[in-house]
Amino acid sequence: MPTATVAYKLCGTNYPVSICFIVVNEFCERFSYYGMKAVLTLYFLTYLHWDKDQSTAVYHAFSSLCYFTPILGALIADSWLGKFKTIIYLSVVYVIGHVVKSVGAIPTVGNSNVHIALSMLGLILIAFGTGGIKPCVAAFGGDQFDEEHGSERRKFFSIFYMSINAGSLLSTIITPILRGDVQCFGGDCYALAFGVPAALMIVALVVFIGGSGLYKRNPPQGNILLEVCNCIGFAIKNRWKRSKYDSKRKHWLDWAEEKYSKRLIQEIKMVLKVLVLYIPLPMFWALFDQQGSRWTLQATRMNMAFGDSFVIKPDQMQMLNALLILLFIPVFDFVIYPLVGFCRINITPLRKMATGMIFASLAFIAATLVEMNVVKSVVDPVPVGRCLLQVFNVAEGDVMLKIPGSDLFPDPIRYLQDPHTYETLPASGEQLKLEVTFNGKQSECNFTSDQQEAYSLIVYSDSTGVHCQHVSDHITKNEDGNPLLRFLNTRPEAMNLTVGGVSFQVSAGLSMSPNKTVDRGQYPDVRGCLAPDRCSSLDLGLLDFGASYTVVLTEESGVIVAHKMEDVKANDVHIAWQIPQYVLITIGEVMFSITGLEFSYSQAPANMKSVLQAGWLLTVAFGNVIVLIVAEGAGLEQWKEFLLFAGLLLAVFIIFSVMAYFYTYVDPDQLDKKHREEDDEDDMKKKANDVQLNKTGKSTRL
Repeated sequence: MPTATVAYKLCGTNYPVSICFIVVNEFCERFSYYGMKAVLTLYFLTYLHWDKDQSTAVYHAFSSLCYFTPILGALIADSWLGKFKTIIYLSVVYVIGHVVKSVGAIPTVGNSNVHIALSMLGLILIAFGTGGIKPCVAAFGGDQFDEEHGSERRKFFSIFYMSINAGSLLSTIITPILRGDVQCFGGDCYALAFGVPAALMIVALVVFIGGSGLYKRNPPQGNILLEVCNCIGFAIKNRWKRSKYDSKRKHWLDWAEEKYSKRLIQEIKMVLKVLVLYIPLPMFWALFDQQGSRWTLQATRMNMAFGDSFVIKPDQMQMLNALLILLFIPVFDFVIYPLVGFCRINITPLRKMATGMIFASLAFIAATLVEMNVVKSVVDPVPVGRCLLQVFNVAEGDVMLKIPGSDLFPDPIRYLQDPHTYETLPASGEQLKLEVTFNGKQSECNFTSDQQEAYSLIVYSDSTGVHCQHVSDHITKNEDGNPLLRFLNTRPEAMNLTVGGVSFQVSAGLSMSPNKTVDRGQYPDVRGCLAPDRCSSLDLGLLDFGASYTVVLTEESGVIVAHKMEDVKANDVHIAWQIPQYVLITIGEVMFSITGLEFSYSQAPANMKSVLQAGWLLTVAFGNVIVLIVAEGAGLEQWKEFLLFAGLLLAVFIIFSVMAYFYTYVDPDQLDKKHREEDDEDDMKKKANDVQLNKTGKSTRL
């Protein structure tokens, strides 16, 4: 029996006051989860310094665990603690996970191994917390309504769903701002970006506990999922034991009739028909959940500026999905589907789901086209046995460079000419003799390189002739999308410069400063000082997304002048080109995900809906496992990987369409009615038998 509480109502309506606490709790929890997850991939990449494949794999391993653990949460709630206590206890685990994760993002706490250990522990605790309460909160909200208030309960679930999307939308806007725009410990403030979601989860827990005296609490009544598993296990075991001498069963589940009711067995048969349809579904989620991993990584290599005043963060693009889902649901429910029906096209739930797969596949074809253009501004990886070389000429005149056995650099290299591109050379590990001609005089330079490295050769002159030296280059684009900058000082005095709050110290005499990350933007007035009282203003112009720059400092007519060279090209594909793929994937979500849940619930008896919910969540979990395997094992170029996923989902679409064609829709209400009539008939027979037994002392039953 439910625990007795005073049923306070909202303003004379049939809505319990307790649902306010539940809705606020859900908003804060979803803000907490999606806010943390929005910056997670870049955290792995830029803070833990993992490569893109490992970052993607761990991201999806975490996502997968978040969808495996709801099964555990449902078992605990239904078989042991009840929904209320399960939400409380696992929310505490959730909060601890967030706190541990935030502490792991503080650079001063231990070394990199400590950061990794704390991050992984925090993510595991968060996965158990968010997954464990996932099947409980919505159901607990539904428990607050009396049976006669079904319409109010349905409206509550709509409000509940809105709170989820509102929390997701706001968090994916705010936490990337906290990460990128707030600087702490000398870099992006991941500690704050994780700390704010942790605070929101604490608020969620406090709010939920605050409504304790108002909740209607149903005691644990046993878990139907566990009963279904036991029934299936018994049927398999019984069939194995008795099939040799008893094979007259229409269905393998009928072997459970000795222990379980015919009604339960029939309901399990219905559920299994739907679960078979679930088998191809993980592939959709494999594509859908890459918004927070591969698509975010793609965004870091794009131009994120909208005009001169607004710049979007790469991890903020995920908010488009939450925003578009709020827009598309009413559009499809009140415009698209009615128009399709008006045209007398019978679009069944399974056809909607299949169409959703097509849209998701189209989204990845769009992502493939974007990626093929994005990589044009990326320096190709250096082949084995080769190295890359570019030349800076600061010799105040044209030079000719000749490499024995090569026709590279056939034209004169002008003074302060921007190299524009790298040339590929053999890298044997031995000294390579370069012939340099300047003002008619020829000199030799020795150049030793390692394979798969990039170098800049600096050609300069002095009173003794022309000389050269080389420095190592960083040709990989910055992981967070911002430009990289370094200075080459040709003057005999050291110089200090400040670019957007980032300090550079450049030694005297053809010294190169290390690459540093600066914010994208215009820099018309950079302060450079030889001494505190000897400062100059330098115009660096636009330092754009994804580029790597070398600024050569020279002195002309007593004035220090900056000459900007672009080592790695800026991102020239605008991030707005990602909008079509987000639109397509969201249309796919509306047609696939929402319709899929509606279909599943319509095809299952009332007491089996939680079993299908568990099955649905497992399709999401296995979808993330697919991405994990491909990211770690395939080793494909990114555009080829996108195309692979699009092709796989199209293949799954064909398989699913064939399965859907042969599926026969059922009406669980009719089945429930039939079972009730059979139960009534059995009761009548039992009563008649008892009456006859009292009269004759014999049973009419065989």
